[in-house]
Amino acid sequence: MKNTLTLLRLPFSFFLMPVFLFALSQATVVKWEHAFILFLVLHVLVYPSSNAYNSYMDQDESSIGGLKNPPKATRSVYLISIILDIAAVLISLFISAQIALGMLLYITASRLYSYRKIRIKQFAVSGWLTVVIFQGGFTYWLTQMAIGQPEHQWLAVLASSMLIGGIYPLTQIYQFEADAKDGVKTISMLLGYKGTFIFTIVMFALANLCLWFHFDARSQTTHFGIITLLLIPVVVYFLKWLLAVWKNTTAANFEHTMRMNLIASSCLNGCYALLIYLNHFS
Repeated sequence: MKNTLTLLRLPFSFFLMPVFLFALSQATVVKWEHAFILFLVLHVLVYPSSNAYNSYMDQDESSIGGLKNPPKATRSVYLISIILDIAAVLISLFISAQIALGMLLYITASRLYSYRKIRIKQFAVSGWLTVVIFQGGFTYWLTQMAIGQPEHQWLAVLASSMLIGGIYPLTQIYQFEADAKDGVKTISMLLGYKGTFIFTIVMFALANLCLWFHFDARSQTTHFGIITLLLIPVVVYFLKWLLAVWKNTTAANFEHTMRMNLIASSCLNGCYALLIYLNHFS
């Protein structure tokens, strides 16, 4: 049971929280009881379930996101993931049937990503697109559908996907050997060490461009300034890591990757929490 709980990687949900908080911060109407339910469904049920299922399918023997030395994934890990999935869909019905259907679609995509007989993750581009779409724009849209009136915020949807699309290859950069052994070719492997960093820079630049136009259209350019200011630690650490990898690729390791994740997620979560306060409570 201890190993099963470990493989749920509940703390890892913190890294996936920014998209939910960003969608909440940009909603004009918020049903707070729905927001609370969706937060629990995503971060306590769906994301941990996906982690557990992926661990069961992969049977990891080396470091994975959030765990340097993962325990063996037994049958109980698989069963727990199924239970959590069912609970997530059923609890989503308290919001609406549409949200429950959306949650089922997210879970299905997550399973196809890892399932051995289909295994979308083994293909660099399609695996990347699956994560970008569902952890990014789809989650943003689903959140806005659940918490209030759905709005046409396509620039914010694109920005969410691009931010995920930029950070995701960095989370794979230390796993080249393990992925190759498992028959998986990630987007990061396709790009290489230097290419991964360049790709991330391009994606982050495009995300920032989308955010600028999004906030400008809402006459909230000061909010864009807040995001830019609070993300300075992310930029500083990213550039420091980039230079280290440029000198020696051994710097593309688990410790640097997790530190990058933690800094980026902390800054984004704090930033979007501030925007929630400014838009809904100030």
